[in-house]
Amino acid sequence: MISKKLITLGTLAATVLVLGACNSDNKASKDSSSDSKTETSMSSSVDAVSGASISDKPEVIEKALSKDGNWIVAATADLTFDKDVTVAGEFHDKGEASGDIYRKLALYAQDSDKKVTAEYTVTVPKLVVETENFNIVNGTVKGDILVKANGFVLNGTKVDGNVTFEKEEYKTSATLDKEGAEITGETTVQ
Repeated sequence: MISKKLITLGTLAATVLVLGACNSDNKASKDSSSDSKTETSMSSSVDAVSGASISDKPEVIEKALSKDGNWIVAATADLTFDKDVTVAGEFHDKGEASGDIYRKLALYAQDSDKKVTAEYTVTVPKLVVETENFNIVNGTVKGDILVKANGFVLNGTKVDGNVTFEKEEYKTSATLDKEGAEITGETTVQ
């Protein structure tokens, strides 16, 4: 039992270290210790691991993307959803109320030098984005995306599907080509 807890805590600590260095621009954080502190405080005990926003389980990631989730959500493996997933709620950078409105889905792993070491694929019929300034970083979304909020960003992400915006305003405010992001399907407004 103790060795299982140590392995779980060791894995969590490594993941926190890797993700703690990320900020909203996917560059070195000005204060990476605050990112690490935020991630560590969210997952400071073994019991909190199941509710963390860092997982390889679809049900954990789906809950983390809900209105009751976290500001940063990270997949640690390829994930497949058999139903639409909705990204909802208002979140702030680094989880602090004084921070800018911002939310991130990280589909990658990185080493201590912030070099991407793996990218993951999320397969979903439709990802519905209702959260403002939602940023998907790296990896692949295999399925369609429906955007119902301003400030949507694809940062190094490949979308193997269509991206549809509910309003022209949402499309105009989006950034769909950051760091070589690409969309294989159509980009339209409903």
